[in-house]
Amino acid sequence: MDLREAIYTRRAVRNFSSKAVDDATIRQLIDAAIQAPSAMNEQPYCFIVVRAQGLLDRVSAAVKTFTLKTTAAGLLPPHLEETLHDSKFQIFYHAPVLILISSMNQGPWAAIDCALAAENLMLAARGAGLGTCWIGFAQGWLATPEGKSAFGLPQSYLPVAPIIVGYPQVASAPVPRKEPTIQYVNG
Repeated sequence: MDLREAIYTRRAVRNFSSKAVDDATIRQLIDAAIQAPSAMNEQPYCFIVVRAQGLLDRVSAAVKTFTLKTTAAGLLPPHLEETLHDSKFQIFYHAPVLILISSMNQGPWAAIDCALAAENLMLAARGAGLGTCWIGFAQGWLATPEGKSAFGLPQSYLPVAPIIVGYPQVASAPVPRKEPTIQYVNG
């Protein structure tokens, strides 16, 4: 698959087959991620690869509780609040792998550097026939001391991009895109 096709067909995937993603493929995704630009070539990335479903189940429960307790009333749309109350809902969608991209420092561009690496990883995954989804629900809890501890991150690290990875059960449908707002400034 060429890069343009990967860009235009990458979708958030939330239904995965049980097929494992092998270590060599994970390494290829991480190698693609580290090709991303970083401010002043700091390359602050750290990649935590989690396959342990029991750990992901426990983290999911902690994230749901944390999100419900820390989100101001009325800010969560009703369907999301209902989903977070559902004991059967696992925020990582039982994906075979979670790759948590974190920064080893909390400099001014650390989160941006990690986000750039995350996009490379997601596009490389699409090119390899894998699906991904950035799990935004996890970000708040992962930044807590408990969240960092769950994945063995030093307290000084900044967790940025929790990305699930696996083989999609079904192809994701195209999502319509809005027409971009473009302004040209000349001189």
